[in-house]
Amino acid sequence: MAAPDATILALRTVHRAASDLRRGTPVILTGSTPLALLAAETASVRGLAELLTLAAEPPVLLLAPMRAAAVLHQPIEANASAMALRLEEALLAPGPLRGLADPTVQEVLPVQPEAAPVPELALPALSLAKLGRLLPAVLAARIRPEVLDDVARLGLIAVPADDVAGYPVAAAAELKQVAAAPVPLERAEDSRVIVFRTEGSAIEHLAIVVGHPETAEAPLVRIHSECFTGDLLGSLRCDCGAQLRGAIARIADEGAGVLLYLAQEGRNIGLVNKLRAYTLQDRGLDTLDANRALGWGADERNFLIAATMLQAIGVHRIRLLTNNPDKIAALAACGVELVGREAHQFAPNGVNDHYLATKAERFGHLLD
Repeated sequence: MAAPDATILALRTVHRAASDLRRGTPVILTGSTPLALLAAETASVRGLAELLTLAAEPPVLLLAPMRAAAVLHQPIEANASAMALRLEEALLAPGPLRGLADPTVQEVLPVQPEAAPVPELALPALSLAKLGRLLPAVLAARIRPEVLDDVARLGLIAVPADDVAGYPVAAAAELKQVAAAPVPLERAEDSRVIVFRTEGSAIEHLAIVVGHPETAEAPLVRIHSECFTGDLLGSLRCDCGAQLRGAIARIADEGAGVLLYLAQEGRNIGLVNKLRAYTLQDRGLDTLDANRALGWGADERNFLIAATMLQAIGVHRIRLLTNNPDKIAALAACGVELVGREAHQFAPNGVNDHYLATKAERFGHLLD
């Protein structure tokens, strides 16, 4: 049996490292100055004790700049991609750490943290937490020299920082079709669902294919990021459910096309973090600022995944059903030939009016 290539091994390592952070297990991030990491969101007394046995010095808490600035009550540092907090012992406990990481948690801190020097590998450390759909808040400590020689015995995973940084491109490149079947839909009986998955990942992206778009000159394509609350529950806070059903109906009316249903909930921050963002929106923030307050970017999606899926289906020239100019630019950058844009707009419902206005004003969506 052939051995897995370097890309597959790197993907497996990143997946395991992200999973270990979700379980509250320390992870070793290797690079210029290797770090032991522990996610603040899942830190337990046991995990903290294990981290301290690996550390050559007291850990710092790595945060995204906006969250760190809010904790420190100071302006965001110019051009900062990450910030670090020095924590006294009283803060090295599960409750205070969650309060520092999560702006929706009402946690009274026993002492106030201070700013600390930022480790060189801070950005990939936060990126790894994001890949685990965790809040980007990570305890990090320079490890004792002998730890790297003892990683296997300790039952820990060591992941190179370069592999974390390269993950979005590698994950899209290694996306493979794993299942397909006809699935007649209410508005599109001649449809089938194709499932794609990256090696070692539990995340699955779907292509809903109507008719035979591979034979059409420029079929209609919709890229739809999953929205549990809108698509399944019919939430009025967004327009996702209407966009999903409306797109399938329009594609069916044309006789052929594709809807790519990407597992990138909440602009790829995940369902839990989207619900946290809703809490912040109820306190007065808009969609963009709520995501940033949690430490995420305004839009964390990876549209290279969509381009890879279209190529696998055999669709190369498309008309894109979207109001989002970023999707147009992203697909064009990934080599998809766009011959036109079709507007995909639905009227406000009385609840999502501010949400739609934010899309237009702050995300640049093309809404009339």
